[in-house]
Amino acid sequence: MNQVWPQSTFLGRLQGSTLEDLMRHGTRIAYPTHRPLLQQGDESRHVLLLTRGVVKVVASAESGYEMLLAVRVGGDLVGEMAAFEGRPRSGTVVACSEVSARIIQLRDLEDFLVRHPDAMRAMLAMLSARLRWANQRRIDFRAYDSSTRLARVLVELTQTYGHPTPEKVGKRHEIGLSLNQSELASLAGVALPTAERALASLSQLGLVERSYRRLLILDVPKLLSFAKVVE
Repeated sequence: MNQVWPQSTFLGRLQGSTLEDLMRHGTRIAYPTHRPLLQQGDESRHVLLLTRGVVKVVASAESGYEMLLAVRVGGDLVGEMAAFEGRPRSGTVVACSEVSARIIQLRDLEDFLVRHPDAMRAMLAMLSARLRWANQRRIDFRAYDSSTRLARVLVELTQTYGHPTPEKVGKRHEIGLSLNQSELASLAGVALPTAERALASLSQLGLVERSYRRLLILDVPKLLSFAKVVE
């Protein structure tokens, strides 16, 4: 098993024979960019183990309002909430790039977790981290202004998906995700015009640089300070 997945992902939390066993489960499948992998409201009971690519999880209200709930990358598991709860899908998962995955049926996953207690612990850790992230967004909504909330989201994206650029290693990081301003606004829980103003403010402060779907953090320590994040 030569591929390395981010430590925050389900596969990144597994090691040795447990990881090798999991990768023998399910059916391999590939999705082109923009293709839905799972549909909100669907009652299927399988999960998808992402092995390559980036997806976004979006949810639509009856009013038609659509919100970006999360971003997932190779190594992540998606669709587990509906599978474990036996309820319809709470969101739609859409490929942001070419995606490779394994379709694993719920019973197969449950049997695997019973055989591998370390994988069960990894699953609980992953679910706890996602709940912690959601709780933190709720706290941020009440505790910080819009610019700080957006900065805190950028810090988490940088810590999870960012990678240093060749120049000024340790300070400049590129967030390796293709997100537009509307999607960033959804993650931060702010309106699009508010997010646009906040990004402009962060840019003027020399903290971020934006081009088309590319986001560069110019000074990670200063962004941490601005976002009131204590390492």
